[in-house]
Amino acid sequence: MEHITLNVQGMSCNHCVNAIEKNVGGLDGVKKVNVSLADAKVEVEFDNAVVGLDEIKETIDDQGYDVV
Repeated sequence: MEHITLNVQGMSCNHCVNAIEKNVGGLDGVKKVNVSLADAKVEVEFDNAVVGLDEIKETIDDQGYDVV
């Protein structure tokens, strides 16, 4: 398992948190997602043999947020 913390811009409310947790958490290989709205961070625990970091970032981008 790999653990990564991403800085994400554009989150402003609980809807944003729920959208990221639902979509990233729904990816095969993602074990845990924790979104901190106050810190603008997304922590993801995932199996990099199943899902790659690029796919996780793309999923966040697809929701309308910017991974920096």
